[in-house]
Amino acid sequence: MLDLDLAIIALASLFAGFVDAIVGGGGLILVPALFGVFPGAAPATLFGTNKGAAVWGTAWATLQYARRVTLPWHALLPAAAAALVGSFAGAWSVTAFSADSLRRALPLVLLVVLIYTLARKDLGRLHAPRHAGHIEAAWACGIGAVIGFYDGFFGPGTGSFFVFLFVRCLGYDFLHASASAKLLNTATNVAAIAAFAWKGHVWWHLATVMAVANVAGSLFGTRLALQHGAGFVRVIFMLVVAALIAKTGYDAFLR
Repeated sequence: MLDLDLAIIALASLFAGFVDAIVGGGGLILVPALFGVFPGAAPATLFGTNKGAAVWGTAWATLQYARRVTLPWHALLPAAAAALVGSFAGAWSVTAFSADSLRRALPLVLLVVLIYTLARKDLGRLHAPRHAGHIEAAWACGIGAVIGFYDGFFGPGTGSFFVFLFVRCLGYDFLHASASAKLLNTATNVAAIAAFAWKGHVWWHLATVMAVANVAGSLFGTRLALQHGAGFVRVIFMLVVAALIAKTGYDAFLR
């Protein structure tokens, strides 16, 4: 591997960790970079290597948020377990069903999310949980299972969907929603890594370098989010969703 190739991938992983720590969507940066640098590699290997790096950034962001933000662990821990199981189920379903219909529907779903967020200017600015106790845990588990399945089956925008649903369904502000999403996204990444590694689709030598860069970016992104609060995370969320709409729309209809 050329030093230049490694530098490009490390830089992409750094930026992906930064974005992922704030609101999710790091795969939008890192996956295209991997495909650009290694055009002849098997897609499964590049996806597996991406997950092998990204899981460390999301795990680090989870720890950083947990130190500064009060999280409802009674709801999030079972939700993380549900997300892990859902991701396994989604990965298995890929072998039996085509994702073509979902690929075409995704940019439209993301567009609805963006329009709704723009229209509701107060959405996610205040932290006012709608539920508590077992009800909150049940909602969180439902979100974890559904989006976890989606992540295993298809994947783009998983972190952003977690954030949006925590804001919309549970009444979290964007900062608490992003912090909660990191734990669940870590669980889905672990499930994906297990599946890819079992099939030998992870370049561990590359993933190790990418992981270091990803954690560094995650550290910077987490600090910015904690420093500037829910309003800042909301803005980054809308920018990432807009970028996802452009990328997934191009892949679905123009490629």
